[in-house]
Amino acid sequence: MAGKRSIFEEVGSGNAAPVAPAGGMIAARATGARRGIRLWLAVLFLLVAAMIAVGGLTRLTDSGLSITEWRPVTGALPPLDDAAWAAEFAKYQASPEYQLQNKGMELEAFKSIYWWEWGHRQLGRVIGLVWLFGFLGFLVAWKIPAGWTGRLLGVGALGGVQGAIGWWMVSSGLKGSMVDVASYRLATHLGIAFVILGLIAWYVFLLGRSETELMQARRGREAKLFGLTTGMMHFAFVQILLGALVAGIDAGRAFPTWPDMNGQFFPADAFYVPDGAWWRAFFENPGLVQFIHRMSGYLLFAFGVVVWLRGRKSPHAATRRAVNMVMAMLLAQVVLGIYTALTAAQVHVAITHQVGAVLLWVLVIRARHLAQYPVAGSIRKGTA
Repeated sequence: MAGKRSIFEEVGSGNAAPVAPAGGMIAARATGARRGIRLWLAVLFLLVAAMIAVGGLTRLTDSGLSITEWRPVTGALPPLDDAAWAAEFAKYQASPEYQLQNKGMELEAFKSIYWWEWGHRQLGRVIGLVWLFGFLGFLVAWKIPAGWTGRLLGVGALGGVQGAIGWWMVSSGLKGSMVDVASYRLATHLGIAFVILGLIAWYVFLLGRSETELMQARRGREAKLFGLTTGMMHFAFVQILLGALVAGIDAGRAFPTWPDMNGQFFPADAFYVPDGAWWRAFFENPGLVQFIHRMSGYLLFAFGVVVWLRGRKSPHAATRRAVNMVMAMLLAQVVLGIYTALTAAQVHVAITHQVGAVLLWVLVIRARHLAQYPVAGSIRKGTA
């Protein structure tokens, strides 16, 4: 039996009885394993970013058509002996790329491009498995927070669609007189990759704070800045698609001058295409495609300055730092784009430009997130 307590004893002194969480299992379900899921998504993010870089190198090294079949399961094993290599090489020798562009290629040269494409596809399989095992693990353990099952499932579904679109893209270069994949299919493939990357980044940012913290932060939402960063996100996405069109027809190697295009502001024969369908020039004429990509880049930079000027007025230090980082990366990306043109898209320069697009994309999304859910600073701590 407990002893008598003094009327002067402070309330709360001694060992307090454990308090059960409000809502029991329901509350635990609502919270879920936010930290674990965030870490899993961060791994997926890094893998998808690597996938984009490897895909870019596969395109720049003209390796994308080296594997002429789509075998999602059995294709995981590369050729393991001389007979298997000879069989793979024979399939490639029957393709338009070999017949029209690489006639006489030796087996060793074929192996070098084969490994790039095989590695690209293998990385895609790894991403799929990491998503599948992670999702099923959290689902079975009942650790997915309320409202997040559909979001996480959607990421996996987009990944599956991306695999099918990848083959749809490759198949366009395996028939007729094609020696490259169709540029608009390449743009679709890259665009979905950036959508997946953007969704994962957004979810990682959301899971970095509790639902309560997010609800409180949204009360300080900067609507104007959120709208501007949303517009910049869409604008950057369009520019990424235009960059894919440039890469798809090797337009980046056609005009190695700046600020002019081989001595002209607007390239000659910009609307010429072999079959006479002028509208196809927007996808197939190197001069017109690169001109549009350049002009869009200038406009994106100008719009970025507007976003930066607005963002630096934010009352939140974290948001100001975020828009400063966007502006710095945007400037770096413009310089990289110019250098890529001047070097006729040398492999190491062009892939750096593509990686720069990934960094800019994520930084814009982060600035947008902080405009929607600002982090309140403290004057006393110097974080305001």
